[in-house]
Amino acid sequence: MEITAQQYKIIEDFLPLQRGNVKISNLQVLNAILYIAEHGCKWRGLPMKFGRWHSVYMRANRWAKQGVLDRVFLALQENNVINIQVDHISLDSTAVKVHPDGTGAFKKNGPQSIGKSRAGWTTKIHMVAADHNRAVVFSLSPGQAGDAPEGRKLLKSLENCGWDGAKVIMDKAYEGNETRQLVFDLGMEPVVPPKSNRMSTWKYDVEAYKKRNEVERLFRRLKGFRRIFSRFDKLDVVFTFFIHFALIADTLISVNRP
Repeated sequence: MEITAQQYKIIEDFLPLQRGNVKISNLQVLNAILYIAEHGCKWRGLPMKFGRWHSVYMRANRWAKQGVLDRVFLALQENNVINIQVDHISLDSTAVKVHPDGTGAFKKNGPQSIGKSRAGWTTKIHMVAADHNRAVVFSLSPGQAGDAPEGRKLLKSLENCGWDGAKVIMDKAYEGNETRQLVFDLGMEPVVPPKSNRMSTWKYDVEAYKKRNEVERLFRRLKGFRRIFSRFDKLDVVFTFFIHFALIADTLISVNRP
C-alpha cells in the first residue's frame, strides 16, 4: 500500500514547505511513515528505498510535535474530503496493548496515557465516529480510565457543531444520567439501552442502535495498522500522530474517487 502522487495532491498544501537542500520529498516521507505504521517496525528497520531512516524519523518527529497531521485532519474535514454525516454519530472506546518499548519515558517529556488494567499495560482510544470509516474526534486515556467520563469530554468538544437533532449512538457504558443529560443539552438525541438493573427505563431507537457497529468497524480498520494495534510509542503526541496518519492515509487510499 502506498500514497500516490495524485492522492498526495489532496493534502500537499496542508504540509510544511520543504526548504533548503532537502533530498527526501514529503511524499516519500509519508510513504515511509505508512510503511512503519503498517508493519510496526522500528525506524532503523525502514528499507533503504525510502531514504535515510534518520532523516525520515526527524521529519516525522518534528511533524508530531508541531501537530502537523492534527491540522491536516481538521483541514480535510473542513474541505469535505473527510465527509461528516450529521444525522447520527457513534461513541465508543477500544483498548490497545502497550509494547515494552512504549514504556519507561520520563513524565517531564510529555503526557503518556498508559495505565494498568486487567489486560496489563494499556491505552484506551476514545472516539466519536460518523460512520465505519469517518472519525470526528478522538482522545487517549490510560487503560483503567472509565469510558463515560472520557466520552463526555469528547461530546463537549462538539458543542458548537450545530448538529441539532443528531442521534448519538452509545453502548451501556454511557447510559449514566450525566452522559445522557449532556447529549440532551447539546441538542442531540441519545440512543443507548438502559442497564438491566435500572429502576426506571426508557425507550430508545432500536433501528438506529444497530449502527453502533460502525465505530467498532472503524477501530478494526485502524488496528489494521500494526503501529496502532500495539502501542510502541512512549509519548501521547507520537501515538496520536500515528492515529491521525492512519485516518488520513485510509481516507486517501480506501475511498473511491472519480
